[in-house]
Amino acid sequence: MNEHHDGILEEDNRLPNWWLATLFGAIVFAAGYWFYFHVFQLGEMPLQTHRREMAELLDRQGKSVPIDESSLVAMANDAQTVAEGATIFTQTCAPCHGPSGGGNAGPNLTDEYWLHGGTAEQIFKSVTDGYPLKGMPAWGPQLGARRIPAVTAYVLTLRNTHAPGGKPPQGEKQAAR
Repeated sequence: MNEHHDGILEEDNRLPNWWLATLFGAIVFAAGYWFYFHVFQLGEMPLQTHRREMAELLDRQGKSVPIDESSLVAMANDAQTVAEGATIFTQTCAPCHGPSGGGNAGPNLTDEYWLHGGTAEQIFKSVTDGYPLKGMPAWGPQLGARRIPAVTAYVLTLRNTHAPGGKPPQGEKQAAR
């Protein structure tokens, strides 16, 4: 016990055990959460779960997922969506764009030049509606509202990777993103 000049008595009491248990429990939980979700990526993050569940709900209702630039870019950062998009790309797009996206009959998707725009929304539109007069089929009816965002996300990951042996540049140069 120490008494200060202002007459206030200061005691140094030990914290209650229940309070310490709560503190240490929260620390252990936070460390476990961090390792489970961020380090080892064993679980689906809450935002990813929400997006997936909303997409499934809209799909069951026959509605499409709202698509905008930021949601497509977010999907391009989601490993599961990109993996799904890579599978779709291999099955439907690789015959024209090549397995690495470097181009065959279709243009190179791995450089910074784009025929119909290189933003996420423009790529989404190109995949959905196609450009039949230029040989790009409209994949919207075949792939559906759930798989087109996934393939768009994958194509976004190909941008500026410059696949070896890719076709020469076609279209307008897009600013790096």
